[in-house]
Amino acid sequence: MKFRFDFEYKTGKTIKKTTALENEDFSAQLKTTDNKTEFIIHPKTEIEFTKFRIICDHNFKMNDRIFTNGYQSWTVSKEYNPDDKMDEFNPKFLGIEKKNFNPLGIWGAGDLTFHKYPRKRGIFYGYSYGYIRNNNELLLIGSLSEKSGYTIITFNTNDDTIIIEKDFDDVTFNNVFTALSLAVIKDEYDCAFDKYFEMMHIQPPKVDRQCGYTTWYNYYTGVTEEIVNRDLNSILNLDTKIDIFQIDDGYERTVGDWLIPDKKKFPNGMKVIADKIHNNNMLAGLWLAPFAVTPKSYIYKKHKDWLVRDKNGKIKFASHNWGGFYALDIYNEEVRDYIRNVFNTVLNDWGYDMVKLDFLYACCIVPIHNKSRGEIMCEAVDFLRECCGDKIILGCGVPLAPAFGKFEFCRIGADVGLNWENKAFSREDVSTQHTLTNTIYRRHLDGRAWLNDPDVFLLRDNNIKMSLSQREIIAKVNSLCGNLLFVSDDVSLYNEKQKTIFNETVTAKKQKITSAQIDNTIAEIKTDKESFRFNISNGKVL
Repeated sequence: MKFRFDFEYKTGKTIKKTTALENEDFSAQLKTTDNKTEFIIHPKTEIEFTKFRIICDHNFKMNDRIFTNGYQSWTVSKEYNPDDKMDEFNPKFLGIEKKNFNPLGIWGAGDLTFHKYPRKRGIFYGYSYGYIRNNNELLLIGSLSEKSGYTIITFNTNDDTIIIEKDFDDVTFNNVFTALSLAVIKDEYDCAFDKYFEMMHIQPPKVDRQCGYTTWYNYYTGVTEEIVNRDLNSILNLDTKIDIFQIDDGYERTVGDWLIPDKKKFPNGMKVIADKIHNNNMLAGLWLAPFAVTPKSYIYKKHKDWLVRDKNGKIKFASHNWGGFYALDIYNEEVRDYIRNVFNTVLNDWGYDMVKLDFLYACCIVPIHNKSRGEIMCEAVDFLRECCGDKIILGCGVPLAPAFGKFEFCRIGADVGLNWENKAFSREDVSTQHTLTNTIYRRHLDGRAWLNDPDVFLLRDNNIKMSLSQREIIAKVNSLCGNLLFVSDDVSLYNEKQKTIFNETVTAKKQKITSAQIDNTIAEIKTDKESFRFNISNGKVL
């Protein structure tokens, strides 16, 4: 690929622009070998890039399909036709006027606060990697490391360009650094992704396909010890063995106070629960959002100096969940000691085998300590791996590339809704259709970065607004494209039909997918054994 350059930067209070690889302030070294290109920056003075863009020409064709990887686990990620328009937040769902809209105040889980959204047809952007597909042949462009900062890849079919830029907001450089390490691979679909992960030196995950139960999608924060005991006993009557029984949000007094269970809901504490799960030959799982704290938490009240602050010194609001929450500064040594103690207690004293770690994006909502968002996320994931040792991590709400090869399992789509048609107001919001879309289009991560968690399939009749045939579609797609198959039902209420669907879903052997796409509203997944088609807009099997 031949590159052009567009740099904007600050030295002191002076803003400068250049398209050259060398001037009085820095030089850029371009190194290309095989499928790899590196851009190494040699600052000659202290420099802050406000724009770092590499541009190349590409002749898009009308039968091309363009995949963009969304910012984090929940963000919509799919293939587009060259003349499509990206899905955008719709403030009308909330009655918000755009001129008064503060995206961080409503939903801080995405990238709206630091990346300008394209509002024209034919412009598509994503994070860390993306591809152009023509039939089964790919041009795959992917960052080999996000440690310097997030890599944002934009495909512009209007002017036939591909733009690769780095998120270096509020970071100054005065030493030599690798700004961009890029893979450019042309090959058929599976081979291209095999090469990409080989270039990153990421080994396939060492865990097997698992099935399990989680409390979240039936009881949400209303979970109690009584409910857990009841559903645990019910699962023992299934014909199929459950591998993991996971307690989700709601057991703790408030988000952030992980070692203080809610005494009314869990009067005997969390170790007792783990012991009961183990006695029934299952792994015990527990949900945590390790970087999040609410104003009700002990930490917020006693340790405000532990919280992430913006460059003006103001405590940074992270998102609206739980009435609003804030993020811990992972570079504060007291914070690191606190988090280490949480994991030591949960994994060793209480005895849990798996932790579902959620809302991980919170740690990098703003650049801090002269580190980019990407660098913070990479170091946060490494820290979590250190804390958990050889215990199982299920990641969620995390920018994906920093977590490649670090977690055993990872969520790759939004939360499933209790109905088929969700009016999602953001690209990260709860949506059954969005998560099915991500499950299909992020299938290439399964078995390479980790084993994919496509989120739950639900078969129950109560507390749900989907037909059984729609529920079967979710189970089928999850089984074909994922490897962590969780339910969230009181299985004692299953009828024979539901028991059969459950058993067939979790015992099905993994099939090799030969192709999968959504054309207009028709989703089709082809394997070496079958073809499965359904209408994603209404949930009807074709």
